[in-house]
Amino acid sequence: MEVQTMQDKAIVAPESHRISKRLVTGFGFGLILVLILAVYSYFSFKMVVVSGESMLPTFTSGTRLLVGNAYWLVGPVKDKDIVVIKDNNPTGYIIKRVYKSAGEVVDWYNVPKNWSLEQGEYKVPADHVYVLGDNRAVSEDSRFFGAVESSRILGKVVLRK
Repeated sequence: MEVQTMQDKAIVAPESHRISKRLVTGFGFGLILVLILAVYSYFSFKMVVVSGESMLPTFTSGTRLLVGNAYWLVGPVKDKDIVVIKDNNPTGYIIKRVYKSAGEVVDWYNVPKNWSLEQGEYKVPADHVYVLGDNRAVSEDSRFFGAVESSRILGKVVLRK
């Protein structure tokens, strides 16, 4: 007489049980993926509201903008991009257009107000951008406060609503 042990016997689950286990595993993976994307989007994209007239006619006060700092997705900040910059006020920000990037020369008409002709041409310092508002007559921009450190850029405008 032969004695069988549990090691000799394979326990086979019914086919319906295996399918439902795959569905649960797939659903769990999908849920985790959606959660990761939601967290990533939360930190990579922000909604801001335009306040003031410095970006007229491009944006009117009250316009909502989606700003992204996922540069691998939206591309690096370059000349003519519209960016949102962290203001000195902890909860504030300013919206301006990148006029010149690091190493580029700013024309005499747009140099900082405290820059004199005797100092020669104005070059944007490394790791900085020079920003201007589209409505130059009312915009307080790099002509008043100088070039902005790139680390202060919260992101670039990717969508207007």
